[in-house]
Amino acid sequence: MHENEVLRSAVVKGLKLDDGELELINRQSLKTLTAEDVYVFKVAACNNQVDRDFEKFSDAVLSDMAAIYPGKTMVYDHNWSASKQTARIYAASVETMEGVVGGKQLVLRVYMLKTESTADVIAQIEGGILREVSVGARCDSAICGICGADKRKVFCEHRRGAVYDGTTCIVQLDKASDVYEVSFVAVPAQPAAGVTKTYGGEEVPPADDAKNGSAELERKLRLRRAKIKMLKIETEE
Repeated sequence: MHENEVLRSAVVKGLKLDDGELELINRQSLKTLTAEDVYVFKVAACNNQVDRDFEKFSDAVLSDMAAIYPGKTMVYDHNWSASKQTARIYAASVETMEGVVGGKQLVLRVYMLKTESTADVIAQIEGGILREVSVGARCDSAICGICGADKRKVFCEHRRGAVYDGTTCIVQLDKASDVYEVSFVAVPAQPAAGVTKTYGGEEVPPADDAKNGSAELERKLRLRRAKIKMLKIETEE
């Protein structure tokens, strides 16, 4: 499956903003908010499919991230300034990917207040200008699909994407210990931008590892595009 096919299937259809959704939103706020106060959308953040880096998130790690993400903020361009906080994640879930056998994806539900300062942001989302985001997660386990070694802890000679006896080496990312902000990005930092996956240890031979003084070097891997789509706000008649 081509990357674009995965991304298209990751776009989530709109849902009704009912009392249950508002209850979840109000767990994050200090005052009671109504449907007229908020603008909501969903982010299809990442899935369990093999990506262009020959990596995949496990089903379990998607569930880990779904449990951690609620309450996290959404900013611009990974700027961790309080003034750049734009929206907040109020719920997250693992959902089935339409048309993908065994496909599962992490879906983040996000809200922002309808104010004069957010009117332009909302207009850009609705107009399709703001549609790429990048989300970050730290995975403490990166399992080699050939030998089963945890690349987060030990050196493994098998390279992602290389073929060994007819089997392509796929690294499975697992055990999410932390998630960071979700960020609107005008221009992705790398081609196919979206998901930042961070772990250490892979492809660092012992000599280089000793030289750097750690067997758990951190490095950021390629971002994969994630897309957002507005949730249609509907009030009960």
